Amino acid sequence: MADVSDSPLADTPPSKEETPDVLPQDSSPDGVKPDVKAGEDESEAASDVYRYIKEDLFTSEIYKVEIRNLPKFVGFNDLKKFLARHGLNPHKIKLFGKHLFAFVTFMNEEERDKAMKMVHGMLWKGQVLSVRLAKPKADPILKKRRQEEEGEGAGGQPPSKRAEGDQEEEPLSVQIANVVTPLWNVPYEEQLRRKEQEVVGVLQRLAKEIGSTNKAMLPWLFAQKGKYNKMCCPLEAIQPSPTQTGYRNKCEFLISVGADGEDKTIGFRLGKYKGGSCAVVGPAETCHVSAEAKRVVCEFQKFIRTTPYSVYSPETYEGHWKQLTVRTTRTKQAMAVVFFNPQKIEEEELNALKSSMKEHFTEGEGKASGVTSLYFVREGQRKSPNPEDLPCELVAGESCIHEELLGLKFRISPHSFFQVNTGAAEVLYSTVGEWAQLDQDSTVLDVCCGTGTIGISLAKRVKKVIGIELCQEAVEDAKVNTKVNGLSNVEFHCGKAEDVLPNILNALVSPSVTAIVDPPRAGLHSKVILAIRRAQHLKRLIYVACNAKAAMANFIDLCRAPSNRVHGAPFRPVRALAVDLFPQTMHMEMILLLERVDYEPQKQQSSSSNQEQTAS
Repeated sequence: MADVSDSPLADTPPSKEETPDVLPQDSSPDGVKPDVKAGEDESEAASDVYRYIKEDLFTSEIYKVEIRNLPKFVGFNDLKKFLARHGLNPHKIKLFGKHLFAFVTFMNEEERDKAMKMVHGMLWKGQVLSVRLAKPKADPILKKRRQEEEGEGAGGQPPSKRAEGDQEEEPLSVQIANVVTPLWNVPYEEQLRRKEQEVVGVLQRLAKEIGSTNKAMLPWLFAQKGKYNKMCCPLEAIQPSPTQTGYRNKCEFLISVGADGEDKTIGFRLGKYKGGSCAVVGPAETCHVSAEAKRVVCEFQKFIRTTPYSVYSPETYEGHWKQLTVRTTRTKQAMAVVFFNPQKIEEEELNALKSSMKEHFTEGEGKASGVTSLYFVREGQRKSPNPEDLPCELVAGESCIHEELLGLKFRISPHSFFQVNTGAAEVLYSTVGEWAQLDQDSTVLDVCCGTGTIGISLAKRVKKVIGIELCQEAVEDAKVNTKVNGLSNVEFHCGKAEDVLPNILNALVSPSVTAIVDPPRAGLHSKVILAIRRAQHLKRLIYVACNAKAAMANFIDLCRAPSNRVHGAPFRPVRALAVDLFPQTMHMEMILLLERVDYEPQKQQSSSSNQEQTAS
């Protein structure tokens, strides 16, 4: 379900995946105090590469611990599951030293302190864990600036030495294409072949994992691997995208200084923040952005260049214009959502800016851009890493845009999820509907349903559809979409799937239940998987994965032998298929159909305890 965006957001430097890797550091008493060089003023150092921890901006780096003495050979998923089993919910995990220690950050002080109390001294796989406070990471750009000021560039060489061996740079259009659409110069048939091979690798690995976590499946698995090239199930031919260029209906653009030196440029970041780059290149020559979106970007860029407000700098935390999100539809509607940091601008001045923006896009030159929904978001002092937590203020036009998919109508709000390639989404959802084998007695669980697209597309074939979605805005859209399409057998629940799904499953009495899950890239929470396993009346599961490798832990838990932790008969993979929703990139969606194994769980109890110890 993830929106596989091609441009990283302009997050606070230490936030999310953009943070740099650092060597292990000794802890300081408060857990956030950085190293200070001998003779260096402490306040000056804090305002430099560690300045962000003093700003009123969200960063989990100030709630960071170091876990030492980890067992050998544990991986990211092992540690994540271990912490989850003890009620801990880390924000980020980074393993080091051949996985003998890890840095773990949390969302608040309470979670961090809880982890320190619970984990310190705990025995795991024969190792006694130790936990201590850890320091934050250095801001990569400011760190790079300091190195350059001290006469060192990347790689520890003076800039003059590096330049001697530099070759002539490629045009910016080629550089940005290599970043956001790395397969742009690869023939489409070859792109599909590479993606299909990726899925082959996933299914071959899953076969090995099933074999090691569910011995009772070995005879079946042996036959499967012999028939399907060492895979656990047959893989059908990859489904291409109906269009290979201009397919994205949603793009997130940064507003920064252009790589060509032009100020107030809207586009994609040429490098990563952790690589020390903030420069952007406009999307005019990128092949995956639609002509409609490019038109909106062009007009918005013209507008912001007429204003006296500078672009926001993630180095200094000064400036205003930060990000532009553009959504377009087949129905020729366009939504523009601009993120603006007001700093200390008075409300009256902000209102004047919004009025000027409204006039530009409704009566002025920007009217030709086709924007039908214009939003203004105050970035300000963000207390959460998610842009979805920020309120959107409608400046002009309609509050939503509308899309047509499989003959149905869907309302889309600013924060609601909708697949970024509408034509390929139709291929994806049609396949899901075919594989689900539904009838008028069926109940469909649409988990992580977004605006309700999958469930609504299947509603006329079944008795009932129950959707679950975390984003309240998306749930409201889903309810409206149900009414617009004249459906009365669909209901939606807002909340975390791990909190909502167990109660829904317990209350279901339908003899025929099929679950369709379309989670974010990280996959489903382990509690959701455990609830699905316990629901014995749920016989069929369709897993839509936008990152099959990240979802591997879910696949394994669905198929592993019953145990003290995992109750209920396991599932096994029956068929798989990839759909190319993201041409010119290596991203794709994989559909995996799993069916409940028809045997008594007691048959495996003898081996389950040993396997559980291995899994934990």
